[in-house]
Order: sequence, then structure tokens, then C-alpha cells
Amino acid sequence: MSETKKRKIVSSRHLATGKAWQASEFEYGLIIAYNGFNRWMHKCMAACGHPELNGLEILVVHHINHRESSKRLSDICFLLNIDDTHTVNYAIKKLLKAELVKGQKQGKEMFYSTTEKGQNVCERYREIREQCLLESITRVDGMDEELGEIANTLRTLSGMYDQASRAASSL
Repeated sequence: MSETKKRKIVSSRHLATGKAWQASEFEYGLIIAYNGFNRWMHKCMAACGHPELNGLEILVVHHINHRESSKRLSDICFLLNIDDTHTVNYAIKKLLKAELVKGQKQGKEMFYSTTEKGQNVCERYREIREQCLLESITRVDGMDEELGEIANTLRTLSGMYDQASRAASSL
């Protein structure tokens, strides 16, 4: 099929006018990729024995476990690009209750780190990820390089969306 006759797939036709087709196609791809990724995280964590955790909680426990260094709520929110600290704080409370993370007060701030149980869950998640996901990805020629390029593009676009959200806030 030629490039000009390629079918455009968007989630909201009314947003795909003029030159907005590509952005609308990207946004639809992002929506379905996010939902697929979220479903994957939940199923993988369920296989680790924690089906009660949602996507945000899974992201938070992995970030807290990252580099085995304690993190503040603000650090977690910053890295995950989340403005609503209340949702992350709630996720941390749930992880504390599940005994996957622990908190330690240092001065006026609370620092969070993974417990041994949390580290074991993150390690088991990694093993399942390698078995179920990465084996498929590595079978596709050139996928490693392509994923790196896609990641760079997504980071660039996230900055554009952040800037646009600031502009929309001032309207």
C-alpha cells in the first residue's frame, strides 16, 4: 500500500484535521500502548504474587528499588513526571502495607526504600519480564535499536506535551 493511501487510525476523528493527522495517530498509538503496557505490568506483577497492585504502584515500587538508593516522594514524582503527589503518596502507603517498601525519616523528610520482600518481588518481575516479553522483542531484527530511537522520540514529545500543558494552563 502506498504511503499516500495508507489508512489513518485515530481515536478522535474531530481532532485529526489538516496537519493534525500525525499527532492524532501518535496519540492513539500512545493510548493503546499505554493500556497494553499497563495490562502487562499488572499481569506480570500478579504472576509475582501481587495482583492487588495497580500500574502506578508497580511503577513506584520499581523506581524505589532502582539503584538501591532511598528516595523522597518528590524524587519519585519528578522522575515519573507526575504532578499529583497525592496519587503517588497513596501508592506508597499501599506498598508500605504490602511490606514491599519501608520509610525512614531523615530530618523533616521521609525517604523510601524497598524491603527484602520488595527487592525479591522486583527481581521476580525482572525474570518474568525476560521470559515473557524480552525473548519476543529480541527475536525481531533491529528491534533493540528501534526501541532506543522510539524512547528518544517519546522523551522529546513528552517535553512538547509538557510545554503545551503549561500553555493551556495560562489560557
